[in-house]
Amino acid sequence: MPPMSPNNSKPSFAAATEGIAFPGAAGAIELVTGIADTDARAGTVVICHPHSLQGGTMHNKVVTMIERSLRELGLDTVRFNFRGVGASAGEFDDGNGEADDLAAIVAWVREQKPEDAIWLAGFSFGSYVALKQAVPLNAAALVTIAPPVGRHWGFDDIAIPTCPWLIVQGEDDEVVDPAAVFKWVETLDPQPNLVRMPQTTHFFHRRLMDLRGAIKNAMRPALPEPRGTA
Repeated sequence: MPPMSPNNSKPSFAAATEGIAFPGAAGAIELVTGIADTDARAGTVVICHPHSLQGGTMHNKVVTMIERSLRELGLDTVRFNFRGVGASAGEFDDGNGEADDLAAIVAWVREQKPEDAIWLAGFSFGSYVALKQAVPLNAAALVTIAPPVGRHWGFDDIAIPTCPWLIVQGEDDEVVDPAAVFKWVETLDPQPNLVRMPQTTHFFHRRLMDLRGAIKNAMRPALPEPRGTA
């Protein structure tokens, strides 16, 4: 990958397969944008990756499948590396600074695309960050894959969004306890749309296409209007 620009100016939103340098609180944030190929909707989704200290990046296969699924539905997309990952500056901050990174990206998208509905999505640790910011950032919809309930991060104090919200959880997840996720979901009001995937591990080995179908089927009814009709 070529080096990102060292300046602090904010880039414009455009389809970019190479990293774009975005100025964040901890320094440059590396991000990649995607443009819906067909049936474009007036919405953009920002997608968060798994744990930074356990190999999580915006190129994780589950993250890229989330991106593909939502782009195929007509949304523009943003994937980015949390602070300390890839070409993003800074150090891991246990979900706090990462939430700030997400907020900075969302603010930029709103500057660039003020008519767009903003969706948030994430996988594993990234789903915790996305959920944590869903209400503060006024997300129009939320997709959380294998949220790490019962692990290090507290979910009890997070404001529960009222927007359309999909949770996908593998029943054979070896990283996140499926029973803890299902028990937690039962306590939520309003209830999210929970999709349980049998014979599915944390990284959706051999089940990525099933994940794609689950995301597209569940989130299609929540799509914003076609772009340009507002």
